[in-house]
Order: sequence, then C-alpha cells, then structure tokens
Amino acid sequence: MKLLIKGGRIVDPLQNLEGEYDVLVDDGKVAALERNIKPGAGVEVIDVPGCIVAPGFIDMHVHLREPGLEHKETIATGTRAAAAGGFVAVAAMPNTEPVADNASVITYIKEKAAREGAVRVYPIGAITKGSKGEELSEIADLAEAGAVALSDDGRPVMNAEIMRRALEYAGMFNLPVIAHCEDLNLSAGGVMNEGFISTILGLRGIPAGAEEVMVARDLILAAMTKGKLHLAHISTAGSVQLLQQAKERGIKVTAEVTPHHLCLTEEEVVGYNTNAKVNPPLRTRRDCDALGSALAGELIEVIASDHAPHAAEEKDVEFDFAPFGMVGLETAVPLVVTFLIRPGLLTWKQAVAAWSSNPARILNVPGGSLAPGSTADITIINPAEEREVDVRRFYSLGKNSPLQGRKLYGWPAATIVGGRIIMREGEVLV
Repeated sequence: MKLLIKGGRIVDPLQNLEGEYDVLVDDGKVAALERNIKPGAGVEVIDVPGCIVAPGFIDMHVHLREPGLEHKETIATGTRAAAAGGFVAVAAMPNTEPVADNASVITYIKEKAAREGAVRVYPIGAITKGSKGEELSEIADLAEAGAVALSDDGRPVMNAEIMRRALEYAGMFNLPVIAHCEDLNLSAGGVMNEGFISTILGLRGIPAGAEEVMVARDLILAAMTKGKLHLAHISTAGSVQLLQQAKERGIKVTAEVTPHHLCLTEEEVVGYNTNAKVNPPLRTRRDCDALGSALAGELIEVIASDHAPHAAEEKDVEFDFAPFGMVGLETAVPLVVTFLIRPGLLTWKQAVAAWSSNPARILNVPGGSLAPGSTADITIINPAEEREVDVRRFYSLGKNSPLQGRKLYGWPAATIVGGRIIMREGEVLV
C-alpha cells in the first residue's frame, strides 16, 4: 500500500529536520521525504495542512494488565487506546498476574500482542521474582525471550544489594533497569502528596523525600555498577536536582516524567477524587515547573503516560482504599500540548524527541526517525483541534481519569504503524 502524507509540518529531531515536507510511504517503509511530492497512480493521499507529522510515538511505561487482570485492561483494548492516543508502540510493565518474571509470560504477551494488538508491544520483565524484591528473576531468560527492560514498577526494590546485582546482570544484556523510586518506610500508609492540602483533607501524605531518598540510592548504585538506570515517573523538584548532579558526574542514567506530573497538581485531589490518586502522587506547582524545565532542558529525556487502568468499582470507594493510578494513553498528547507546548514552555522538537527517538534509544527498539528506508511508523497531530475529554469514548476499559470534561488542544489525527493507518480522526480502524 502506498500513502502520501501532504501539507504537514515534519518534526524529526534525529534528522534535525523541521519544516513543510511530504512523506511517501511504500510497502511499510518511508520511501521519500521531500517537498511537493507528486502523487502517482494507486497512491492514497492524506492531506494534513497545519498538522505535525512525526516519527511514531512510543510510550515506554504502560500497564496492559494482561495476563490475569483483564477486568482492568487487555492487550486488545490497551493497544487500541494507544492507537487512539497517537502511539505506535508501548512497553508493557510486568505487574500482571502472574508477574512477567519468566520467559513464558514474556512469550505469552508477545504472541497475544501479535494476534490481537493494534500497535507494537514490547514486554518489560520483572527485576525480581514475583516483583517481591527478594530474589532476582532469571534475567538471561527474560532477555532471550524478548524483554526490552527490567522493572518492578509499582514496587521499589528496597534491598540495595539486590538492586546492585540487578544493574550488574542487566548490563550484561544491555537492558535498562527501570526504577520505581519509593522508600516504603517513608511512604507507608500515604495516599497523596504530604503538605498543606493533605493536612486539610485529613489524608496521610507521601513526602517528596520518599522518592528522593531512593533516587539518590539508585544513582549511587548506577555509578558503582556502570549499569543502565532509568528513573520512572519522577515527580519532585528534588529528584530533578539529584538527576542533574548525577549527569554532571557522568553517571549513566535516563529519566521519564508523566503528563499528569507535568501538568496537574495535588489540588486535583480536593473533593477526594480517587481518579487523581496516583503513585508517585501529584505534587505542587513548584514541582511541576521544575519537571517542565528539566524536560525542556533535556535533562529528562522521556514523556511516558504510566497508563494505569482500573475498573470503575475499584475507584468508587473511600479515598484511602482506592488503588493508585489513572489512565493516560488517550489524553497524554493533548495534555502536554495544552499545558506546555501552546504556552511556549516546550517546543515540538523537544516533545517529539521525548515521545519517539529517546524512548527508542533507551529501550533499543526500532523507531524515532522518518528517514527514507525507515519503518513507516508515523504519528500525526492536529495542534489546533480542541476537544472535550469524554471518558465514555475511551477505547481503554479504564475510565479513571481526572480530566473528564476538560477542554484540551492538540489531539492525534492519525496513527500509522508499518505503513498501515491504524487510527484516523479519533477512530481506531482495526
């Protein structure tokens, strides 16, 4: 199938390319990237004036919940949510049931995704068996089965010796270790950010230090082992400071931030809104500003959704008893466009790198460029489109979003995977 994408603004950070070009796609590959390409016979033309045309977005932090938690999400529904959100690929976290701590579960996820997935799925293996933090998983088996990284996301590896060995062994297979940085002794019983608002709501807080203590520890271990450390969903200004100091010292570390930690604050919890209950918690405006500056300064390399779907009845309980997590795949792009790109706090080039070339590099997976000969994974965004968030229209089984009813700008117009149009104007076609 031949496609010609005309009239859009190409943003390709790897090629240092930004401007009006046409993209010709043939047999699943980018055949040409030039100005004013003439459509030939049998070529489907997609006119996208005013739109951003970018290398396909990769979300490197997603909870697909399958196997075992299909009442929250499935590979089929989660990947369709990804397509609706403009993502051509997702990396699936291992906190499934059973945990993805062995080759059999990794193989199951890959095979199920090949049969039922709408976008590419890259499984992440657990650092420890059962994600219990007590004994390392069989890392060689996970790597051979196709795991692209290791993480116990949702739980920290509290034992520093085990984390050290994980970084050492993962390094033998060039796998990044994705750290959930939380000191469980400091965060125990906490349900939101510790501060003025938690006090007036009568909710137990999680201090910024609970994250920062573990960020510091893992940075020390990364320096000791020379392993590939990736910090998941950092949320505080203090974590940004520690990250900057580590990079100045030459420590091999990368980091991600979520759209909700960039754009939303602890005030979302007022009214005991369980859809705003996430871990790490939403912090203060000062933290949001520090994270945004770090992203714009390329200190933080990746934007990742931490898409965490839950069933409605699980969230419809008292705040203390609700699970942590919100859905994010279908609102990630417009949230960042509305709060960061439109106000001029982040450029399109910076955002595209954080969603495409950087996650591809960190996970060592294909993607991140529209250079001729590359796989035609393409994300098209309409920056001017304004739409109201309606969770009832989500492809995800999870509707747990605090953004219901908000008007956001910059919605994905099309998602193309391997030269095939998977989503167009909000409708998933597979």
